[in-house]
Amino acid sequence: MYKIAKDKLPELYAALQNIGTLLLPCADKAGRIDFAQYREGVQPALEAPLTSRSAKDVFFPQVENLLTFKTSGKELALEQNVPPAGTTIVMGVRACDARSFKILDKVFLKAPVDTYYQARRESCVLIGLGCSAPEETCFCHAFGIEAAAPETDVQTWLAADALYWQAATAKGEELTAKLLESGVLFDADAAAEKVVNEQKEQTQKILSVLPLHNFKINDELRKDELKAFQSKAWEQLSAGCLSCCTCTYVCPTCHCYDIRDYQETEERTQRYRCWDSCMAKDFTLMAHGSPRKTKLERFRQRYMHKLVYFPENNEGEYACVGCGRCLQKCPVQLNIVKVAKALEKAEVKQDV
Repeated sequence: MYKIAKDKLPELYAALQNIGTLLLPCADKAGRIDFAQYREGVQPALEAPLTSRSAKDVFFPQVENLLTFKTSGKELALEQNVPPAGTTIVMGVRACDARSFKILDKVFLKAPVDTYYQARRESCVLIGLGCSAPEETCFCHAFGIEAAAPETDVQTWLAADALYWQAATAKGEELTAKLLESGVLFDADAAAEKVVNEQKEQTQKILSVLPLHNFKINDELRKDELKAFQSKAWEQLSAGCLSCCTCTYVCPTCHCYDIRDYQETEERTQRYRCWDSCMAKDFTLMAHGSPRKTKLERFRQRYMHKLVYFPENNEGEYACVGCGRCLQKCPVQLNIVKVAKALEKAEVKQDV
């Protein structure tokens, strides 16, 4: 294990920036914390509990150019827009977001492989940061996620007056070796492991008293798909939804997208993809209309996918990591916890 003093973190950022493009939690002018590229003038906020959005954009950008069509008379030329080469380093990744990347892998790295996602994923090194102050909306434990031990290439912990650093994969070891050569990391003393373990224990104590510490999704929901689909709870749950799609845009595991063409000039057209939402009225809209005509159908689709369809096809893994962003951002307080609890109650009532 290695460490660096907190007041020396700018030196660590500079060394990482020399290795690749560095992204880490930063505060904007309005005080909102999100992942941003480290450069002169930015205000790192490594100790912030959770960013407004996850680092999903690194692998799956909100808007991404795919192809350029160029015409000259009757001639047509296609030019593929490939992701830029070079290493990307994402620092300060929390355990919930780290798990979300593995869920996205199951979507984009299955045949046919999404080569745009794959290129970004392979060129990225993830530096996780163990949680020390989980928020009231956190429930990552419900999915077997250890908040203080992110599943990343490097695991780090901010404790006392230092950042403790430990490589966890071959990528992490390679990055660590480069930093040791730069002289920004130092061997941690024998007490380091005790300091880190004490912080992990403290994190678990906090988690054990949070409002959702007892929350767990009932596995019976996905064992009877039709029963969950036909539940009477959907009508009441969907009634208050505004279809604003906020929950899908802040969710680290949502991956719906649309592909569109934009004509820049008469000779040049850009084909791009952008995030979309299954909660939107025009999602998958076709010539004959929408396959889900009502708000109830669209609302049900989102949560059935996360709680039933995805785990059915991915060895029981839910498409949720308990980050709590949907609890924080929904303007009418609808979220996956409320849906899961309502479905379970409805199923119990129907069985009686």
